Amino acid sequence: MKNKILMGLAAIAMVAVLASCGKVPQAEIDATNAAITAAQAAEANVYVPAEFTALQDSMNAINAAVEAQSGKLFKKFTPIKEQLAATLTLANQVAANAGVKKEEVKKEAETLLNDIKTVIAENGKLIPKLPRGKEGAAVIEQMKADLATVDATVVEAQGLFDKGAFQDALNKVKAANDKAAGLNAEIKEVLKKARIRF
Repeated sequence: MKNKILMGLAAIAMVAVLASCGKVPQAEIDATNAAITAAQAAEANVYVPAEFTALQDSMNAINAAVEAQSGKLFKKFTPIKEQLAATLTLANQVAANAGVKKEEVKKEAETLLNDIKTVIAENGKLIPKLPRGKEGAAVIEQMKADLATVDATVVEAQGLFDKGAFQDALNKVKAANDKAAGLNAEIKEVLKKARIRF
């Protein structure tokens, strides 16, 4: 009789252990999803896209593993809990990395926006000094049009910067900077050939 009671208690204990292993780790899943949402809010998809994609892939793999375990009679979520802990840590790191990268991009965009204004101002002063010969007038008009395009791009980049879209602002100002620097070199070359001081 005593053995039967012990066997019954052992069976109940075994079922309890298996049941505890078989519960979906919902709290961990929710915490990890919240951390991923926070990383997205930190614009990780913009500033550290490769890391953010890896994070999403990790969570997708966990969701697939949870789905697979849910269909089994004896569920085993311990390895999934370990993956969730690692993914939660990764999500927090990705959010932090996004913040650092965003600050770097902001500083770079700010520097380029200041630098390009100097180049634009110099180009504006140099264009009137260009020789006007037969083809000179047409070339000067083209340069003025290019300069106007650069100006418009810089205004657009400044607007994006002011809105906090630092990556978009940086992309725009880089393109404008290349164009402005190219124009500057071209203007100086023409002035040099014409022996006009600048």
